[in-house]
Amino acid sequence: MSTATYTVKGMTCDHCVQAVSAEISKLPAVTSVDVDLATGEVTVRSEQPLAESNVRAAVDEAGYELVS
Repeated sequence: MSTATYTVKGMTCDHCVQAVSAEISKLPAVTSVDVDLATGEVTVRSEQPLAESNVRAAVDEAGYELVS
């Protein structure tokens, strides 16, 4: 099991949270996604470590920006 926390910029509402969660959840091996709207932190649990580029692409697809 692997857990990683990312910061996502631009989320302002529950729809934003759902969009980001849905896109990241599509990545292979992801088991859960928890989003804290107030801080912009996204905690991703997966069966194996994820490439940040894949997470970035999923966040981009949702219309938001992953902060390095």
